[in-house]
Amino acid sequence: MSLGILLVDPQYDFFPGGSLAVTNGDQIVAPLNELMRRHPNVPLFASRDWHPPSTKHFKERGGIWPPHCVESTHGAEFHKGLEMQKARVFSKGMNPDDDAGYSAFEAVRDENGKKVTLADDLKRANVDTLIVAGLATDYCVKASVMDALKNGFVTFLFKPGVRAVNLQPDDGDKAVADMKAAGALVIE
Repeated sequence: MSLGILLVDPQYDFFPGGSLAVTNGDQIVAPLNELMRRHPNVPLFASRDWHPPSTKHFKERGGIWPPHCVESTHGAEFHKGLEMQKARVFSKGMNPDDDAGYSAFEAVRDENGKKVTLADDLKRANVDTLIVAGLATDYCVKASVMDALKNGFVTFLFKPGVRAVNLQPDDGDKAVADMKAAGALVIE
């Protein structure tokens, strides 16, 4: 078994004070740092929303979300309290005419002018088991966990390191139940 850790969108706009703040989102920082300290030699991957200023993802163009994580803004930066300097960073949600970009498996990073997907990088690192955490449980984390399972990874949801948007009060609980039903293992 070769382990990897995936942090999904731990960006300022999803933390308290951000434009799409997740309630108690700041409570994931300490558990995530502890997870990374316990596994210092495990490859670390991170996804980020990296939206253009105008996109179908935002309300003004028909989406359901307020503007958030606009490329090169403070809101799109990773939370500085996270010890994730060694993370390989993958960007998603960059197509202005697409409302996709929820799953980290849709994200890419540039490597010498070539686009590398998260799945490709995980395979290159011989990762077959993935611990997933981040924001938000009921959207990008869920989509990433589901895609990790579809791509054949043994997938753990690190529950202390996630929080939900909860447009409906039980969306986060439903998302965890859906991930478990699909085969994800939950680390309480």
